[in-house]
Amino acid sequence: MLPKQKITYIISGVNRSLAFEWIGKELDRSKFDLEFILLFNGKPRIEKILRQNGSEVHTINYKSKRSIPRALLVMLYLLLKNKPDIVHTHLFEATLLGSVLAKLIGVKKRLQTRHHATSNLIYHPKMVKWDKFNTSLATKIIAPSKNVAKTLVEKEDVDLNKVEVVYHGFKIDEIENVPVEKVEQLRSKYKIHSNEGPIVGVISRYLELKGIQFIIPAFKRLFKDHPNAKLILANAVGPFKNEIRRLLKEIPEDRILEIEFENEIFALYKLFDLFVHVPVNETVEAFGQIYIEALASGIPSIFTLSGVAAEFVRPGHDAVVVDFMNSEEIYLGMKKILSDQVFREQIIENGRKGLSKFEFHHFIKELERLYE
Repeated sequence: MLPKQKITYIISGVNRSLAFEWIGKELDRSKFDLEFILLFNGKPRIEKILRQNGSEVHTINYKSKRSIPRALLVMLYLLLKNKPDIVHTHLFEATLLGSVLAKLIGVKKRLQTRHHATSNLIYHPKMVKWDKFNTSLATKIIAPSKNVAKTLVEKEDVDLNKVEVVYHGFKIDEIENVPVEKVEQLRSKYKIHSNEGPIVGVISRYLELKGIQFIIPAFKRLFKDHPNAKLILANAVGPFKNEIRRLLKEIPEDRILEIEFENEIFALYKLFDLFVHVPVNETVEAFGQIYIEALASGIPSIFTLSGVAAEFVRPGHDAVVVDFMNSEEIYLGMKKILSDQVFREQIIENGRKGLSKFEFHHFIKELERLYE
């Protein structure tokens, strides 16, 4: 029997993530020992859960660039102590620091999952040199969509043989079958009354690339048709906050609910009558897990085809698909979903059917294949 391989995950800026929690629980422990190093400002919620799932976890306090020297020293100590066979990094600071150290101490398998596509090329061009530096240190780069793979190879000159497309995995049953009591607890928590509706849901950080600035004018028009309509904006933090708040001033305050963080995210979907996710172009979304979550939740949705959606969402079959940066089409999509019950039920049913390749067991098998 082959000895277990030691894997160290290095992750930055993540407070809670079901994906990492599922990996910690489902990775084959007869083949792999799994350790996590978390860079975070404070104590992340995920730390306790990962420990409960049987992983060794170390959190390094990371507030800003000033934290880098100490983070490097602590991380180096942990890597030398554990002597991993594989280091797998996620997100920028973890990838930069972790990849440098992993190469320095001679770790032969250095994996990176790339969590962004063209956003740096468009919005932060000075960061592209660091993206290229990071990818130069990897022995394998996991792209969660064909869009990310294309960006790496065609825009950043990464060797095609270094890139592997592995779709993010989801426990579809858990998303679909949320206990009713959890949904009702959220309804009570956020004081959503029975006479309120339709409820329009958005789950996106306040970033220009997410297209929320085109949803708000559409909702403003919907509100005129439905005075009891409510707009729920979850993950409501980010650098585009001032512009979002300016647009929201045109809508009565009691018709808006902003949620910075919600732990029971799958229950939150169940509060929505319809869901909207409209990134501003076809390449800016790296994957877009909320495409999968919304469809698995059975919520009729309005999408632009960005990230992974371009690979599987069929316009008018799985969801309403609208042009980029088009408030008029978003509004008309809202009206279509709310007024046409047959269409609404069809896209709900079809949307659920098209998710088999995103089942978690496919994802974990692909990961284990790359680790072996």
